[in-house]
Amino acid sequence: MPTSAPAAAHALGDVTASDSTLRRFLHGLPGVDAVGLEARAASLGTRSIKTTAKAYAIDLAISMVDLTTLEGADTPGKVRALGAKAALPDPTDRTAPTTAAVCVYPDMVAVAKEAVAGSGVRVASVATAFPAGRAALAVKLADVRDAVAAGADEIDMVIDRGAFLAGKYLKVYDEIVAVKEASGAARLKVIFETGELSTYDNIRRASWLGMLAGADFIKTSTGKVAVNATPANTLLMLEAVRDFRAQTGVQIGVKPAGGIRTTKDAVKFLVLVNETAGEDWLDNHWFRFGASSLLNDLLMQRQKLATGRYSGPDYVTVD
Repeated sequence: MPTSAPAAAHALGDVTASDSTLRRFLHGLPGVDAVGLEARAASLGTRSIKTTAKAYAIDLAISMVDLTTLEGADTPGKVRALGAKAALPDPTDRTAPTTAAVCVYPDMVAVAKEAVAGSGVRVASVATAFPAGRAALAVKLADVRDAVAAGADEIDMVIDRGAFLAGKYLKVYDEIVAVKEASGAARLKVIFETGELSTYDNIRRASWLGMLAGADFIKTSTGKVAVNATPANTLLMLEAVRDFRAQTGVQIGVKPAGGIRTTKDAVKFLVLVNETAGEDWLDNHWFRFGASSLLNDLLMQRQKLATGRYSGPDYVTVD
């Protein structure tokens, strides 16, 4: 199976050699047929998943969740509780899989790391002046290094949307490269904030820009704006990682984040993955859900399949 690599751009020659060559490449990507994209996403969302397949999909989705708390009111106690839930999502049924990761601010990484020790759950940290990304590069890199030093396994960075929208593509590229280097062994997820990029063409360009710069994952959003992950923008990013692997041999992950709250939503996204990128991405090494409330609904639906009864929200812990 192909693996991620920081030197992915080598397979595409010197497209990142200058601002002009990078612009020429990104603007030479095929334009997005918005109507066709949305129609295909809607069509795939009508697939019916039942019984055994649904049980498999629920467990797979649980294993793909980045259980997240990114609030100013986060406390060590809240993060410990989140870590305990990630490691043992359903205390009444130890066959339930662990989540992929917990995602916290850099100052909570050490607490989260201790909370999930020995469970296999990773610790992800947002960085680079999340969520706006409005800070000097030196500040952003210090943010990343602090998170890594505290034990973060993964870094979720935000791109400079202002620079991207102004057409300063090489500036954005260089920043991602610098963050990738500062991340060391931690896997890097690059957040585009698709709701602020305005067009599908921009989302496609941002996807390729992030992958060229060495992203291990491309991620839709911070969850802090009005429009976050949608089936259409996630489908577009799945097409990008599929095409990128076809050209470079390098596989990149995808993480939709924000607004995915129900099992039905999660299953729709898994269908998108399978039908667009393929089975190789149906693994939490390559696909994640950025979510906080999704896990509760997945657990309730899992209990219903196992017992025939819908337990309701009082039977799962509140994040």
